[in-house]
Amino acid sequence: MKSVYKTSGTCSSYISVEVENGILKDVAFQGGCNGNLKGICELVKGMPVEVVISKLEGISCGGRPTSCPDQLCQALRQVE
Repeated sequence: MKSVYKTSGTCSSYISVEVENGILKDVAFQGGCNGNLKGICELVKGMPVEVVISKLEGISCGGRPTSCPDQLCQALRQVE
């Protein structure tokens, strides 16, 4: 299933995800720290959604209560 998630509290504005049978097949961020987010995308592709969530949920950024990795988890929870 493909989904687009509007982020909140981060430099990125949207995250598109594709999940198939509980596996994260594709992810892309719009905006944010380009190199870091490309790296995160490559690292999590092919991982089970629950593993991505367990590793990245709750990460904060620059004193903010959320981050792009945390917002990715919110996007994945929306798709589940």
